[in-house]
Order: sequence, then C-alpha cells, then structure tokens
Amino acid sequence: MAHKEQESAATSDNNTLQRTLGLTAATSIGIGTMVGAGIFVFPGLAGGYAGPAAILSFAIGCVIALLVALCTAELATVMPKSGGGYLFISRAFGSFQGFTAGICQWLGLVFASAFYLAGFAHYTLELLRRFHISSTSVVISVGAVLILLTINIIGTKKAGKLQNIAVILLSLLLSVIFVYGLLDIVGITGNQRLFSDFTPNGYQPVFTTTALIFTAYLGFVQISTVAGEIKKPEQNLPRALILSVVVVFALYILVLFVSTSLYSASELKALGETATLDVARKLLGNGGALIVLIAGILATLSSANASIMSSSRSLFALAKDGMAPQQIKRLNNKFNTPHVALLLVVIPVIALLFVGDLEFFAEVASFFHLVLYAGICLSLLRFRRRNEDWYTPPFRIYAGQIVAVAGAIGCAGITFFMQTYSILTGIIIIVITSVCYAIFHRDTSASDPDSSS
Repeated sequence: MAHKEQESAATSDNNTLQRTLGLTAATSIGIGTMVGAGIFVFPGLAGGYAGPAAILSFAIGCVIALLVALCTAELATVMPKSGGGYLFISRAFGSFQGFTAGICQWLGLVFASAFYLAGFAHYTLELLRRFHISSTSVVISVGAVLILLTINIIGTKKAGKLQNIAVILLSLLLSVIFVYGLLDIVGITGNQRLFSDFTPNGYQPVFTTTALIFTAYLGFVQISTVAGEIKKPEQNLPRALILSVVVVFALYILVLFVSTSLYSASELKALGETATLDVARKLLGNGGALIVLIAGILATLSSANASIMSSSRSLFALAKDGMAPQQIKRLNNKFNTPHVALLLVVIPVIALLFVGDLEFFAEVASFFHLVLYAGICLSLLRFRRRNEDWYTPPFRIYAGQIVAVAGAIGCAGITFFMQTYSILTGIIIIVITSVCYAIFHRDTSASDPDSSS
C-alpha cells in the first residue's frame, strides 16, 4: 500500500497525465463538442437564411474542418502531448504566439462551455415543465457544471465514459428520428415531400451562413488537447480527428435535409431556434418532440463536458511551459487529474452563466477558434519548411504544405463573413493578451518540440 501511495505521489510530482482514453472516447470528445446545441439551433437558422442550400454551407465548413483536422493529426502524432493548438503554435513560432494561442484556446472553450450549459438549462426546464416542476436556468446550469467538475476531477477515464454514453445515446436518438423522417419525405413510408427550390434566396446566403454555422465544427481539435491521455496516439489521434468531423457532418446534413424538406425557408426562419423540435413533432407527434428534447439535454451536456476537459488541458500546458502560474499544473494526489486547471475553467464559466447574452460569447468563441485553427495550419507549414531531424510524424499527410495553406486561407476567409462586433471583441482580447505577455512573460521561451513532455 505504501509503495502504491509513493508511486502515485511520484506520478503527480512528475505532472504526467495517464493515457486512459481509447479511440471511442477520443472520438466522442470531438463529436460531443461539435454536435452540442448546434444541431438543434442551426437547422432552423441556417435553413431560414439559405433554405436547402444551407447544405452547401455545412459542406464548405466540413471541407475546411477536414483540412485543419489533417494538419492537427500530423502535428499531434509527432507531439502527442496535452495542449493541442497551443503546443503546436508555441513550438512552431515561439512563446509569444503560443501564449496568445493558449489564451484563445482557453477562453474560447470557457465561453463555449457557458453557452452549452445555458442550452442545457433551457432544454432541462422544458422537460421539467412537462412534469410541473419549477426551477431556474441558473440553478440548473450551475448545478450541472459542478457535477461535471466533480466527474472530471475523479478521473479522465470516468469523464470519457460519460462522454461515450452521452454521444452514443444522442447519435442513436437523432438517427432514429431523422432516418425515419428521411424515409418519409422521399416517399418510402409516406408521401414524397422533397424541397422544390434549392436556392430560394440565391447563393450569397450560402457564404454568410457558412460563417454562422462554422461553430458546428468547433470541437475536433479539442481531441488534440487531451493527446497526452490517449492510448496509442499515433493510431488513434488521426482516426478520432477525421472520424469525428465526418460523423458530425453526416448528422447535420441528415437533420438539415429533413428540416428543409418539411418546412420552407420562411417557415424555418419563423421557427428559429425551435425548428428541430417542431420537425420532430411534425414527424412523430409530441413523443418525437420529447425524444428530441432529451437528445438536446444529452447534446449540450456532452458538449460542456468535452469543452471543460479540453480547456483545462490548455491551461495545464501553459503552466508546464512556465507561461502560467505553476500551481495550475498540479495534479490531484488521489485521482491524478489537473484539479486546479479545472477550477480555473469552471469559475469563469459559472460567472458567465449569470450574464444574459451568451450567444454573443459563442460568436467570440468561434472567432478565437478560427484564429487558432489558422495558426495550427501555419504551424504545419513552418515545420515542413524547417525540415528538422526530429520532425518525423508517424502520420504524415500527402501534399501537406498545400493542405496547410488551404486550411489557413479557409479559416481566415470565414472571419470576413462574421459580425463586426464579434471580430472587434476578439481582437481587443488578443491585444490585452499581448500586453500581458509583454509584462509578465517576454523572457520566457517554449520548450523544444522534441522535448515537450
């Protein structure tokens, strides 16, 4: 017993995270973050703006996401450590760019977590009303974040299992309802009701809608932030990254195709955020709406769980490089999890839950992630051009430099279609981050890539 305690303490002292996540758990982190509240919000909003042509918006977003996923896969296999985008950018460009990327990664996920938890509270309140139970959104969302904090402190493996269960149930629920809807609208089980006008508002809304819905793909890179805890990273990382994007794209297209076939663009615009719920009710009555309501609870909770886990690993990586207070990299003596980093994620999330306009924070989070994704692509380009001896990734993408340039341009291009106030807010925060770096960390250097353990 004493030997085991000493071994556990030694592991904590070395600040080494255990590899407990398999392919399914790693993929679930990406899917759980990406599906989230978006699959219940975007079909109505995107379909309302672009009609069935919103399918093209999701396709464009998927292509850009896959380009970034491929770059992330190569970088993560040569540097299979926790930290994700921060780790890659800091090793490619230096501590200043890395510090900025780490803060963007941390805050982007904090804002996203608050948005998901607010959505969770909304769906949960709807469910409770059916049983005549009253509560408040703040009580529900704060209670949920405290439960997720406890689960993540107890262990990454337990959090991964929760993620697996939530994502599998969510995917099954959505697939059953909307596959039935697909069979119905193509005329196999009902009367054929396919849309007649693919572009009711022209092609211009396709691009503005792409900027709107790209938050649907925020999450696959979070798999790399827990790379230090993934088993056989040289195999599981690339598979999880690519598989998560493909699965999420298929789910969104299925839901959007059914939604735009049952309702016109003007009807979807009127329904707005509740469109998916109304689609389920039209297909299967109140029972279908109840199933979607339960799926919404699972989706938002799994998104919040994945975001909290990944955000804490961003802070953990910053602390390991001396870019944040050293207390942040402390691991719990009993569970060997970064409890201090988790607290520094949960505390600002709780604070945001008392703020009304959480959709604004979600837009800012999208901007942060696009900056981060462009940086990841440019990091791959820089490493390829350096051609250093240590850079021998087990997974190497074909035409890597072309893929990297295309991914960076795609990410930058989307930002031009975002709301101006979201861009300005993101830029202001990045400027503040730069000032903090200049004051506190200008003499700090990131570790060499091949020694970044």
